[in-house]
Amino acid sequence: MSSSVARYIVDALTAAGIDRAFCVPGESYLPLLDALHGHERIDLVTCRHEAGAGFMAIADARLTGRPGIVMASRGPGACNAAIAVHTAQQDAAPLLLLVGQVERKDLRRGSFQEIDYAAMYGSIAKWVAEPRDPALVPETMQRALRIATAGVPGPVVIALPEDLLDERLEAARPAPPARSEPAPTQETVATIAALLGRAERPLAIAGHGLEGEGGRAALLRFAERFHCPVAVSFRRHDLFPNDHPLYAGDLGLANPARQMDAFHDADLVLALGTRLGDITTQNYTFPTPPRPRQTLVHACADPLVPGAHFAADVAAVCDVPRLIAELLAQEPGPLPPGRHAWAERLAALRREIAGRIEDPAMDALVAEIAKRLPDNAIVTADAGSFARPLYRSVPFRPPQRLLAPISGAMGFGIPAAVAAAMRHKERRVVAFVGDGGFLMTGGELAVALERRLDLMVVLSNNSSYGSIRIHQERLYPGRLSGTTLVNPDFRRIAEAYGAAYHRVDGALPRDAFGRGLVFLELVH
Repeated sequence: MSSSVARYIVDALTAAGIDRAFCVPGESYLPLLDALHGHERIDLVTCRHEAGAGFMAIADARLTGRPGIVMASRGPGACNAAIAVHTAQQDAAPLLLLVGQVERKDLRRGSFQEIDYAAMYGSIAKWVAEPRDPALVPETMQRALRIATAGVPGPVVIALPEDLLDERLEAARPAPPARSEPAPTQETVATIAALLGRAERPLAIAGHGLEGEGGRAALLRFAERFHCPVAVSFRRHDLFPNDHPLYAGDLGLANPARQMDAFHDADLVLALGTRLGDITTQNYTFPTPPRPRQTLVHACADPLVPGAHFAADVAAVCDVPRLIAELLAQEPGPLPPGRHAWAERLAALRREIAGRIEDPAMDALVAEIAKRLPDNAIVTADAGSFARPLYRSVPFRPPQRLLAPISGAMGFGIPAAVAAAMRHKERRVVAFVGDGGFLMTGGELAVALERRLDLMVVLSNNSSYGSIRIHQERLYPGRLSGTTLVNPDFRRIAEAYGAAYHRVDGALPRDAFGRGLVFLELVH
């Protein structure tokens, strides 16, 4: 078929099942915007900042499993979008950033707003491409969409010279990118099944590899079949029912010593779809590197992950839900006698930790919201200490979803909630955000206003960058510097977006779960 390069790119996105793209418009990719004009299958969402657009695309990707699409102009726009590339890499979220670039004759000449994107994004993107010949565009798009979802999902960047986009291209109609679900070998399955059959104290650590369709259900079946306690990796609370007797808790920024002592007593650790990064492993202390004292099974679809930090007894490079399906097909044997006592020990510790109260007002509010969350609710969270009650007090249970930045990026909460409310208009969406993070990307509520979205915002206002102040007060007592905020009138901001505003001083307002945009401000 014959088309412009811009039109071919849009057709390739459509073939990949993409139905939404987020952008801040720029003159460097006007032909691409024109190719999306009135498009029947791709909804173009205009945002107010590239960081917000990128965060929306990441949230949409985590909800759909398809690459999130964000489009930005060259130079300043690309710099603003960099936070999304880093967040997608840390969050294992498939993302495709399409960046307008200077004309080909001006490349590498220090032109207006020119950046070498391979150098800029090379350490955080899975792949960076800059096609200069129309004939290379089909291969570039196919490869980009494939890489974004393969192994550990992540970000891919394509820089598009503006004079390339209008050129004609003769190419076959784009096809959906190939997907692979690497299967475990029968020997691997048999070995893991035998280890599970012997272990008195197994512990599964669940990560991003179980976020896809069917992953949560597979994990639950696995835990119940083998009576294996499950801990979730950093900020992945929604992978396993938090009120289940086999839920051992989350591996977060600083787990209590008693809980970690118990985890160290495990005789089998099954790392399922997790990279075993520094936070999940408590700064690489659990398991103990390089050779854990527990038997370690590490399963991930990316061959570079198993064994990267810890020597694994079984390194399974495979699709984790597929591995679980193979394990469930094995003939179950009798459970070792200590398995039930082990699971109860971990569950008791998890209940003890969840019962701790640090901020009575916020804990009470979050607990009340949790009681009223529907079974299919979506909760988004910004980065910050204000979210501690959220992780303590909301007993997430699939199909409820938690979208929180694994990267710790402030400003994620509001854009993620707006994207979630667009993607699932039938589901209740609640965004938890601090006053610092809200003023970074709160302007994306303009999209909620435009689209008439149902969305609740819970804003914790302590007039400070709270997380940083906690560290500052610990390390430099009595010497606050740079962490105090002077805030605007959030009531007026909320009302400017058409929100029903409530200042919360105790009980949750009766109409907090009403239709439309609702804004709750907790001042403390």
